[in-house]
Amino acid sequence: MPKSKVFILMISTLFFLLIQSIPDGASACTLIVASGRATTSGRPLLWKNRDTSEVLNKLMYFKGAKYGFIGLINSTDATGREIWGGLNDQGLAIINSQADDLAVKDKKYDGADNGLLMKMALGECATVDEVEKLLQREKGQSDLAANFGVIDALGGAVFFETSSDYYTRFDTADKKVAPFGYIVRTNFAYTSPDYLEGGGFIRLERMSHLAETALATGQLDVRFVLQQAARDLNHEKLHSYPLAMTLPQDPARPLYINTNDTINRNSTAAAIVFSGAPSPQRADLATMWVILGQPVTSVAIPVWPYSGKIPEVAAASGQETCQLNSLSRKLVAYLYPDERGRMPQYLNVTRLRTYGGEGLLTKLLRIENQLLERTSAQLSFWEKKKEPADQVARFQTEMANFVWQSLRLEFSDLK
Repeated sequence: MPKSKVFILMISTLFFLLIQSIPDGASACTLIVASGRATTSGRPLLWKNRDTSEVLNKLMYFKGAKYGFIGLINSTDATGREIWGGLNDQGLAIINSQADDLAVKDKKYDGADNGLLMKMALGECATVDEVEKLLQREKGQSDLAANFGVIDALGGAVFFETSSDYYTRFDTADKKVAPFGYIVRTNFAYTSPDYLEGGGFIRLERMSHLAETALATGQLDVRFVLQQAARDLNHEKLHSYPLAMTLPQDPARPLYINTNDTINRNSTAAAIVFSGAPSPQRADLATMWVILGQPVTSVAIPVWPYSGKIPEVAAASGQETCQLNSLSRKLVAYLYPDERGRMPQYLNVTRLRTYGGEGLLTKLLRIENQLLERTSAQLSFWEKKKEPADQVARFQTEMANFVWQSLRLEFSDLK
């Protein structure tokens, strides 16, 4: 073989190995913030699908500098040094998505303090404006590269595109910024020097279409986000709609899809949805819904920082993961059975749609619908009469245990 061809072959092989070594979507997320003029409840709403290489997640309760709060953390983070979304007892919720195009390369800043900033915000801020003051204070001090989504009990609902050197506020109250009352973000910023250094363009387009439909049909609410957005497996660019496709008749040739560019991704570790409080006086009613695992493998549970506690099945000591997350990982292994090369990106749709005869998603949504109905009724009761914190803690534990026991029963054969 000529030396030139050998050289080309070596370079091609090296390039292939390099590409293979790069983690796909290690810090990608899909988000929405919506004001009360867009949601069916008339209250602000905030959502994040957390895509990360840290697939083991759990909840932790914190007592901050001023306020108590619940945060989503990496299970290996024993002390809860960083949080990746949370809600405090004043009704303020915050989330983020990594925006690499906001990184300040000459300072080697790439967003390493994103999780620390959110923990600070929940511990000391009660309003969107107070979060903005925190960003002003931390300008040039913290390593930030993120889209931060925030809602509060005053009805505020905003995104802050934030680097270590500057931030820009995108407010859903501004009809020029958010003509329909909501804003979608993924992993790039419109204010960055070069947004093409970011990512998530396919997910942004898909989520924008879903939100448009939800708004037009009066369905932009917690149920829509949990059951249609967070679990979405469609890839519009490829005209791939796996839940509607005809399955192969040969069980030895199941239908697979690549979930690297879908909203529910192979790297989605959790989903969190926040339903805002009706007023600062009833901040206790702000609700955090969390799926502790890939959305198509688990069920959302509600928690309230006012309770001062976390259900046992959603928490764990040390670097252990929680029971709900552990069970979710078993379902992930079932749906992504091929571990060769890039095959962990490929979901077995045949298994998803036929497990137990009716399909895995059908089982999950049946459990979740029961939970949504029971929680809605309980919230209506609490609106009329504020319950003591221990009663709220008892209810959220009851709901979490209901989910845990239901999942164990439905998927008892998965080891």
